[in-house]
Amino acid sequence: MARRPTADDGVDLAPYIDHSLLSPAATADQVAQWCAEGDRYGFAAVCIAPCHVAQAVDLLHNSKVKVCTVIGFPTGATTSATKLYEAQEAAERGADELDMVINLGWLKAGKTDALHREVATICEETGLLVKAILETAVLSPAEIALAAEVCMDAGASFLKTSTGWQGGATVEVVRQLWEITQGRVGIKASGGIGTAAQAVALVQAGATRIGTSRGVELMRQQKEEPAKEE
Repeated sequence: MARRPTADDGVDLAPYIDHSLLSPAATADQVAQWCAEGDRYGFAAVCIAPCHVAQAVDLLHNSKVKVCTVIGFPTGATTSATKLYEAQEAAERGADELDMVINLGWLKAGKTDALHREVATICEETGLLVKAILETAVLSPAEIALAAEVCMDAGASFLKTSTGWQGGATVEVVRQLWEITQGRVGIKASGGIGTAAQAVALVQAGATRIGTSRGVELMRQQKEEPAKEE
């Protein structure tokens, strides 16, 4: 079983960070900035909207930084066919990882077969690493546990706490996901992560990725690097 870092280990946040730029108003210049920052700091991935995948792939083709995009974002309420098309198009454009919002209505209505089928189909048809976004802020602990089990069984490689649009990651939820997964899949904590101390606490609770738009700020805090004047 995987081991969580402790307070004595020291945590270098860079390889945990998915450097996220998911504003609907994001521009090509901002995508270029995020990719350059991802490469500079050695982040795990740059996470951008589907329309920016081709640009990010081109910019990061000589980098170890992965290109991640979102599917069914931010509601998860599009049809399975739409999500599959979106995922396949992202794969064709060169994306490495997919962060897919699950259908929360199906989960709450007990339609776990449909939920399982949707996640499994995207995993199987694309062959990419899939992070299932659970949107834990709107789920009960029992619903979180059910969603986690269904998504793991369907082939998801990560469980992601949140889109950031309905609330964010908490240490308590990450600990719950760790107890459920026991290291079988990754855990991505995302939403409202604004300080290095907060990110480290989430890693120590069991997170193996940190989704944040403030990746550079977190690194400056951790390394005590002064912000550049604009």
